[in-house]
Amino acid sequence: MSETTYSRLEIDARGIAWLSLNRPEVHNAFDDSLIAELNMHLAHLHDAAGRGEVRAVVLGSEGKSFSAGADLGWMKRMVEYDFDNNLADSRKLSALMHGLDTLPCPTLCRVQGATFGGAVGLAACCDIVIASEKARFCLSEVKIGLSPAVISPYVQRALGERQMRRYALTAEVMDAPTALALGLVHQVVEPEALDDAVTAMLDTLLAGSPQAQRATKALLAEVAREPDSETTREHTCRVISELRVSAEGQEGLASFFEKRRPAWTERADDNTNSPERRS
Repeated sequence: MSETTYSRLEIDARGIAWLSLNRPEVHNAFDDSLIAELNMHLAHLHDAAGRGEVRAVVLGSEGKSFSAGADLGWMKRMVEYDFDNNLADSRKLSALMHGLDTLPCPTLCRVQGATFGGAVGLAACCDIVIASEKARFCLSEVKIGLSPAVISPYVQRALGERQMRRYALTAEVMDAPTALALGLVHQVVEPEALDDAVTAMLDTLLAGSPQAQRATKALLAEVAREPDSETTREHTCRVISELRVSAEGQEGLASFFEKRRPAWTERADDNTNSPERRS
């Protein structure tokens, strides 16, 4: 386990990485120190996932809130920053969002409560978001004279341009059912069912081929950039062809025809070291 001042990273026996914000006393608000820690953890996870050592990442937090967004102390310090210092600071937050968004393995966000400001960006960067009925989401920046600028590419991708205009301009609070209807969240459950829902989704993810999931995630990013070009069409043909002739692809096809479980599910059966999650 890697535990730093404001965050914690643990990788269990199945290759599930549990990355947690750990500032419950300030509702997991993030500042430059937390951003630096998370960027450090993400750099490690990129390497580990690229080597196949990490199958999936669960992003969560301790306490009642997922994250209140920017820390008040950090915001007070930023008042004194000049443009160049603000730009450097924003680039670190941008690196955090990009690093989370581009992790090669599946990512799952566990949201138990309030999710404000930049924290909405963290959720939007994850592949799957499971939220408690108590969760609330808000792009609150305009109320203090700012903009959800750095997180906007990821949140707008989740909400769509039309809904993004409304919620970014009004700073209205979205309850969990609204976030579900708009596409920011994939599943809403009762608070006491949140951990079970996360576990069930992880079991579903672990049934898939690790190589195929990495390839599919990269493929979808390419398709989103240029959906119907000749280059994209050729790329899709190459991806499926490479997977068919790969060792893992051959194992997947063989296990299907032989009516047995594929070899990669053996590690998924070991859940003895999964950390207990707390809301």
